[in-house]
Amino acid sequence: MQQLFGIMIVFGSVFGGYAMMGGHFTAIWQPLELLVIAGAGFGAFVIGNPRHVLAETITQVKHLLSRKKYDSEFQRQLLLLMYELLQLAAGGLKALDAHVEAPRESPLFQRYPLILEEPKLLAFIVDNFRLMAMGKINAHELEGVLEQELEAIHEELTQPAKSLNKIAEAMPGFGILAAVLGIVITMGTVGEGATSAEIAEHVGAAMVGTFIGIFLCYGVLDPISNMLKQLVVQEASTMESVKVVLVTHVAGKPPLLAIDAGRRLVQLNIKPSFAQLEGWINAMEGGDEPETSSRRGGGRAKAA
Repeated sequence: MQQLFGIMIVFGSVFGGYAMMGGHFTAIWQPLELLVIAGAGFGAFVIGNPRHVLAETITQVKHLLSRKKYDSEFQRQLLLLMYELLQLAAGGLKALDAHVEAPRESPLFQRYPLILEEPKLLAFIVDNFRLMAMGKINAHELEGVLEQELEAIHEELTQPAKSLNKIAEAMPGFGILAAVLGIVITMGTVGEGATSAEIAEHVGAAMVGTFIGIFLCYGVLDPISNMLKQLVVQEASTMESVKVVLVTHVAGKPPLLAIDAGRRLVQLNIKPSFAQLEGWINAMEGGDEPETSSRRGGGRAKAA
């Protein structure tokens, strides 16, 4: 809804202001100019990026259009999933094999459908539980491995936004290209004996190309690029939270303390409080109330 409202503001301000100044929309409706500019930009995007970046761009744009958000319900499912996995791991990492080898068929993972809808996050979780199950690894070693993996993931996920931003910066140039082609056509009409009114019409159509290029840059592609960057930041924040949970668990801390360490890295606007986290866990385990004074003290003693 917010993005739609923003689009309405941009188009309403630009084209509404144009109409209020006495402009006619027939003068700026130049589909061939738009074809030249948009086609050149799309072609440059395809030339300058490998196939996997193009596929990831499509995936991220679909993610934006589907309005999927990392909201409090998503965080609840993620933290509870990690808690259940750590509880199983406490009895031996081999107990996780049936779940991490086929997560989509696991009844444990099926209780958290929002996580199953995120293939990258799901792969990150199960791969690193496999890593811990394959052999003894200390917290420092695991943290180093996960930091390198997250750095590689972040670099790959930011490529669509970077590439789209480069195309956005090139759009004014493509607009000038279309305008130059329009001027060339105008000069041809001068030799054919065109009237001053016809020449003025051709020049105006050519200048529309510059307008289209600038508008596509600052009004369309640059905001989309920024939205993709923010999407990647959200995904990276989620994976960073999982990393901290795993490292804290390997360091020998209890599951609740490990989950709370991951909770602290959740974005502020959707970060649950510790009381909410404990309430979710108690509700999952069949507890009546999130906390009583005796259980609260017992939890601290156990964590210590």
